[in-house]
Amino acid sequence: MAEIFKKRIIKLLKHPDYTPLKLAPLAKALGVSSEDYPQFKAAFEELRRAGHVVIGARNLVSLPPLAGRIIGTFRANPKGFGFITPLEPNSHGDLFIPPSATAEAMTGDIVAAKVVRKGKRAGQMRYSGRVVEILERAQNKFVGTLMKQAKGWVLEPDGRGFIEPISVDDVTAKNVRAKDKVVVEILTWPSEKYLARGVIIEVLGRAGRYESEIKSIIRQYHLLEEFDDECIGQARKVAADFDSEQSNARDDITEKVIITIDPPDAKDFDDAISLEKNSEGNWVLGVHITDVGNFVPADSPLDSEAKIRGNSVYLPGKTLPMLPEILSNGICSLQAGQKRFVKSVYITYDGGGNILSRCFANSVMCSIQRLTYQQADKVLKGHTKGVEPQVIELLKNMEILSRAIEKRREKGGMIHLDLPETELIMDKSGRVVDAHPADDSYPHTIIEMFMVEANEAVASLLDRLNVPFMRRIHPEPDNLSMQNLSQLVKAFGFSLPRNPDRTAIQDLLAAVKGRDGSFAVNIAVLRSFEKAQYAPLHIGHFALASTHYCHFTSPIRRYADLLVHRVLECYLKHTHKTGSQLTGGGLAEIGKHISFTEQRAEDAEKELTTVLLLQMLSKRIGDELDCVVTGLTSFGVFVQSRKFGIEGLIRMGDLGADVWKYNQKAQCIIGMRSGTSVHLGQAMKVRIVSVNVPARQLNVFPVKSLVNIERKAKKDKTGKRPKKEQRQKRSKGKRRKNKRLKN
Repeated sequence: MAEIFKKRIIKLLKHPDYTPLKLAPLAKALGVSSEDYPQFKAAFEELRRAGHVVIGARNLVSLPPLAGRIIGTFRANPKGFGFITPLEPNSHGDLFIPPSATAEAMTGDIVAAKVVRKGKRAGQMRYSGRVVEILERAQNKFVGTLMKQAKGWVLEPDGRGFIEPISVDDVTAKNVRAKDKVVVEILTWPSEKYLARGVIIEVLGRAGRYESEIKSIIRQYHLLEEFDDECIGQARKVAADFDSEQSNARDDITEKVIITIDPPDAKDFDDAISLEKNSEGNWVLGVHITDVGNFVPADSPLDSEAKIRGNSVYLPGKTLPMLPEILSNGICSLQAGQKRFVKSVYITYDGGGNILSRCFANSVMCSIQRLTYQQADKVLKGHTKGVEPQVIELLKNMEILSRAIEKRREKGGMIHLDLPETELIMDKSGRVVDAHPADDSYPHTIIEMFMVEANEAVASLLDRLNVPFMRRIHPEPDNLSMQNLSQLVKAFGFSLPRNPDRTAIQDLLAAVKGRDGSFAVNIAVLRSFEKAQYAPLHIGHFALASTHYCHFTSPIRRYADLLVHRVLECYLKHTHKTGSQLTGGGLAEIGKHISFTEQRAEDAEKELTTVLLLQMLSKRIGDELDCVVTGLTSFGVFVQSRKFGIEGLIRMGDLGADVWKYNQKAQCIIGMRSGTSVHLGQAMKVRIVSVNVPARQLNVFPVKSLVNIERKAKKDKTGKRPKKEQRQKRSKGKRRKNKRLKN
């Protein structure tokens, strides 16, 4: 708990709108309960003793002032300057580094910098810095496209992080051509006069081809592909030794009506559903999860590899599994007609979806049908041809119970964000030819509700047993983030209390549903929240309004779930007191690692999706896109395509013939002459101007100018022009008269 409090304290104190508070109001701003206050205070004292926070005049808490020398992470800008984000936060924040003082540091490098005072402006001291030492290079291998220039060969690195071209030696040795995708290892770092110099260590293929681009992402994000011989050997032996008939210690539920519902291209089916009514007429939901722990013992080669990978990675057109496919797509997959070992969670509900009881078991099951979400949706809409009557009845009952659970959870404060995903349409070569919004039919919600209920049931049990386990935590957002959200949604014409609770956020999301500003508001709400993560800390899940929560339902693809399965196994075998020993190197450290691998997988998937979409759009220059404004900056407007889900940039100069200014407080961009404004959530048709695939950039401009050049100057309520404009008009008239006299 102390580590979480430390992170939240530092995050709040770093917030640009933070005003120094005393300790008790600080705890209140972070939503710390009276029960947790002693732990909060202890965490604060640790930060204070380490010098990470200070108590100033009137006992007000703040970050320490900027020191004369800082160490931090360098971030380069294409214009030559950069910024350093200090490793130890201070009251100043990021430090500006002018172009002449970067010492050729590259994005991601850990550097030491001398702080230089630049004098005061508007009563505030201004600072800049000078890099004096590069302590650690972020990486020494770069992925990019090989290009031939007049002075030789260079690598144009991939990605949004600004990295200058790298001079490449001995190109002929690798038999490569211009526009090949390659990996280069740095031999010498850049200097004031020379580019970095490197050598090609791997050729990935021609830039633009699917196989080359996916290899590029895999190398860029350091993702693991093949399993070593030891892991493959263990997986093959486990699969060969599996005998579904050797299940004497398990409940035999093979006669139950059980189905799976998954995406059309899924092969690793890790959850199945049964639903019956007991003798009292109450619902008994069965959530049956593949028993991966039965095949992957703790500290075995497969377990060690799964821990390193953290999770499966789902890239467009390719999956990098956490476990070898002989397990993930074989004996651990709940395939129809096959007996499989599972851990079963049974939850009994009344007609209103309220929980009456829970129980758990090791079982052997047999799915009677594998359905896709689209197939299940058709059945619920009455298209039942070719589907067994018992499956039809099960699906209809599942919908009834799911809607009752959903209603109960929403009443309890569960927050559901509406963030549509994009599904790519690819040809046989892997080239994206089109895209459309992904299916979001109600069966998705059915499975989501049932999985959340099972996760919560297991976490509640383990909490009662008072054993440590890996939780899925989502801290409550701080007051400043909520106040900023309240201010932001005013730009959309909606009101939100200064310190909104879950109900107020639910009402806001319901009000914007189906409107142009829906996506922008949902993104704003998401950004105001903390990031969910894995940790053994008991702080609940804010968005789900859940006090006890963990991930249990996907052990094929998430290591966190496998850890939870092992603790549950101890309970089922009546040895739960030793459950904490199964976590090996410490739950906290494992939690940090798998939170990182989860984020890495999301980033890799998002970047490859962006690359493939940009490649498609590069052949559609001049085409129109139906978009909505999702971001405003001092240099332009970000819009998102409704169809493709990709963001493009409209630069200020392309908005129209006007002087455009970003008003951060009002959250809009205003034309100073015309009074025209651009605001978040605004619908806008744009035309594709250019695409830069290596830099992941899409540039667009409005189909229709936002400013009517012939538009007359605004008049006040009396019908007269504003006095300033009258003076300007008289001044112009005098200049014209003087000019005539001179002529």
